[in-house]
Amino acid sequence: MRIPSKSAKYNLGQVVRHREHPFRGVVFDVDPEFANTEEWYESIPEDSRPSRNQPFYHLYAETEATYYVAYVSEQNLVPDYSGEPLEHPEVTEMFGEFQDGRYPLQFGLN
Repeated sequence: MRIPSKSAKYNLGQVVRHREHPFRGVVFDVDPEFANTEEWYESIPEDSRPSRNQPFYHLYAETEATYYVAYVSEQNLVPDYSGEPLEHPEVTEMFGEFQDGRYPLQFGLN
């Protein structure tokens, strides 16, 4: 078992943006290091493939056209300071009302 080199920079309920692609999302889960399939990892072009040993974030993501779930490396995220809530329909199932730039959890974690 390899210990990740650092702890997660972003928190559950925090709104973030992708560094290069035009989408934003709210963090709903964090993996301390890559925990998706080999097929998914290999599908990323080699010249832009992120390191595996960094936190990866599960996001309720949205663009102007669609809603989806994204899996993004920490190096590809930046904080979102727009102060705008997301419209992703699954956000309200897990989080409370948007306040102060983030979403509070609706329930306690184990």
